[in-house]
Amino acid sequence: MIWKKIGKIFDPTENKLPLGCFAYAQSPQTLVFDDYIRIYFSTRNIDSEGKFISQIAFVDVDKSFTRILRISDSEVIALGERGAFDEHGIFPLHIFKENKNIYGYICGLSRRMSVTVESSIGLSESKNNGETFSRISNGPVLTSSLNEPFLVCDPFVMKVDDNYHMWYIYGLRWIRESPEKNPDRVYKIAHAVSKDQIHWTKEGRTIVPDTIDVNECQALPTVIKIGNRYHMIFCFRHAFGFRDDASKGYRLGYAWSDDLINWTRNDEEKGIDVSVDSWDSDMQCYPHLFEMDGKIYLLYNGNEFGKFGFGLAVLEQ
Repeated sequence: MIWKKIGKIFDPTENKLPLGCFAYAQSPQTLVFDDYIRIYFSTRNIDSEGKFISQIAFVDVDKSFTRILRISDSEVIALGERGAFDEHGIFPLHIFKENKNIYGYICGLSRRMSVTVESSIGLSESKNNGETFSRISNGPVLTSSLNEPFLVCDPFVMKVDDNYHMWYIYGLRWIRESPEKNPDRVYKIAHAVSKDQIHWTKEGRTIVPDTIDVNECQALPTVIKIGNRYHMIFCFRHAFGFRDDASKGYRLGYAWSDDLINWTRNDEEKGIDVSVDSWDSDMQCYPHLFEMDGKIYLLYNGNEFGKFGFGLAVLEQ
């Protein structure tokens, strides 16, 4: 792959955000209309306890990506009810459109005591062209299980023939770098299949091999078909030191498959990397592939996990 960087196209710190949110535009996800693109993202405000809450907002941009047409000014989807899997935030909201139906797959966050967070995947639907979304249920459609004990999140859904395919991540373990530090999570990419978007059958294995070590953390898989081959871009990082050491922070990874079962990882073929000195010089994370008007694009976040927005690249070859 050869990608041409277009640059950062949205900075939340330079624009007014809804719901009292003040920074972050993480995990951009697209809904393409005839004459513009809607990009959903997770942003943050602070609750009464002084803790971050991830909220969903969107920005409409023209198809040249040079003009902001509108930023959502009200709630796109409400947080979950007390005790629900998405009570304390949504990150991300993956958009899946089928014919005239628009669905939003919820990555819901809820706080824990011994560790920071737990997550599951829920499903919502929009009846007003993507302006707002309502849950089909207060419970998740995909959550922890016998061999995937926690942190089921980061859904990406594609329909192939009569089956819905979901790539997502799950937590393997919580580990500490040292006894005095808080535990950090280790998570991997997995795959599930459904006939109805409600009942999912997990493949039951990690589908992308590690390149760092067994504690490599993999996140946000996104898949697109080009010709007869499926291409996946995701992000990965070290388990420790990623917050302070740029060399251990998120980078983009790449894998391909001809059958949706067997994936070959080759990060050297991804065709894009961090910049020398720019908004994405320390980190690239939370990618999203989409096609528009015959071209393939890649949205992604940069330094500080998307605190200052997201940028775009276009596939040249």
